[in-house]
Amino acid sequence: MSDWKTLQDKLSYDKTFDCVQCGYCLPACPTYETMEKETHSPRGRINLVKMAAEGKIALEELEEPIEKCLGCMACTSVCPTNVDYASILEGAKETLASETDKTPTKTENFLFETFFPSSQWMNRLGSAAWLYQKTGLQTFAQKLKLTQLAPFPLSEFEKVLPAQTSPSERKKRSYRVQPPGKKQATAAFFTGCVMDGMFFDINQKTIELLRLSGVEVVIPSAQTCCGALHAHSGKAETAKALAMDNIRAFEEEEIDFIVTNAGGCGARLSEYDMLFEESSEWHKRAHMFTEKVKDISEVLVMMDGLSFQTSVKKTITYQPSCHMTNVQKVTHAPWQLIEQIPGISLREMSNPDFCCGSAGIYNMVHYEESMDILDKKMKDVNAVQPEVIVTTNPGCLLQMKLGIEREEKASKKEAIHLVELLMTASPQAKEPASEQEHVL
Repeated sequence: MSDWKTLQDKLSYDKTFDCVQCGYCLPACPTYETMEKETHSPRGRINLVKMAAEGKIALEELEEPIEKCLGCMACTSVCPTNVDYASILEGAKETLASETDKTPTKTENFLFETFFPSSQWMNRLGSAAWLYQKTGLQTFAQKLKLTQLAPFPLSEFEKVLPAQTSPSERKKRSYRVQPPGKKQATAAFFTGCVMDGMFFDINQKTIELLRLSGVEVVIPSAQTCCGALHAHSGKAETAKALAMDNIRAFEEEEIDFIVTNAGGCGARLSEYDMLFEESSEWHKRAHMFTEKVKDISEVLVMMDGLSFQTSVKKTITYQPSCHMTNVQKVTHAPWQLIEQIPGISLREMSNPDFCCGSAGIYNMVHYEESMDILDKKMKDVNAVQPEVIVTTNPGCLLQMKLGIEREEKASKKEAIHLVELLMTASPQAKEPASEQEHVL
C-alpha cells in the first residue's frame, strides 16, 4: 500500500475540491438516471474518492461506483466549475488496479497486452468472422441456437456482427493513396484496433472519402491501439507506452492531419499530452501530435471537396459519440455533412447526447446496466421514428444495432456509421474552383 501522500496524488485528491456538489451533473449522468443512486453519480463518485483519499473509507468501497461509471464525460460538459472528472476517474481506476488485491486474469493480460495492440490479431479476428459468415456457419448456428452456448453476453452481440471483409480484400489495401486531382492536404489515418478488425470496410470508405476530398492518405504501419481501453481499465503505464508508440509512428510522416473515424479513439488520441509531465520532451511531442488529431467529419467539412450525387430518401436520426462530443468537442461537423445529402429527412432526438451505454467494453462487462441505459436511449430514438440511426463510433454502432435487434425492428430501421451514409450518396470530387461557377 502506498503512503497517504502518494495515494492522494494517485487519486487526484486536490482536484476533488473543485466539485461544489451542486448537482448539475445529475440529469446528465446515464448511470444516475437509470440506477437512481447518489453513489452512481459524478458528484457521488468524487465524494467517495475524496473520502478514500482521507482514509475515511476503504479503497474497496470505491470499486462498484467507479467500475459502473461509463466514462462518457457528459458531466464535464455541464459542470459549472470545470471539474477535471476524467483525471479523478482514471486516477481512481489506476489506484484500484494497483493498490487492491485484484489480480488480472490470464485472459485480461492477453486481451490488453497482446490482443488489442496487435494488428495481426485484429486481422485474424476479422478473417475468422468472415469465414464464420461466408461458410454459412453463422446461419446454421443461429438456426440450431448453438450461439446460445457462447459466453453471455457474447451470444447477444453475435446477432449484430457486421458483414466482414475477406482476407484477400484486406491484403489489397494501399498504404498510401493519392487524390484524383491536385493534392490539398496530407493525412495519416489512424485505423484503430477494433475498427480495423471488425469494421475494415468502413475504414476503406473513410480513406476513399478523404481521397475524393483532395487528401493524400498514408497509413503508418507501426501504429498500434490508442490505449483507451487500457486507460479505462486502470492500466495507465500500458496506455502511456501505447501512446509513445503511436507518437513515434506518426512522427515519421509529414502530415497535416491525423484522422480518426471512431469517437473513442479520437478522444484518447486528443488527450495524449495529458499523459506526460508538462515541459517534458514527451509532453511537447504529444502536444504536437494532439494538435493534428481530427475526426473524419471535421476534415471533410474543412476540405469541402465532396459533391453528393444520389438522393437518399430516408428519415435519419443522429446518435453522437459521447467522447467525440464531450472530449473532442466535435458537434456540428457530422450534422453539416448529413444535411448536404439530397433527399435526407433529419430528425433530432429530444436528448441526443444521452449515452447509448456502449462505453468501450462496458456493455460486455456490465451488460444489464448497459441495457437499462440502451432501453432509455431507444425510447428517445423511437419517438422520432427514423429509418436509419447514424453513429460515429464502432461501440455506438454495435449498441444501436443491438437496440434494434432487441426490439425486433431490424426490418424497419438500421444503424450505420456516418461514413457508410456518405458513401451511399455517391460522393464525387468537386471540380476545381476555377472550373466551377463562382458564386458569392
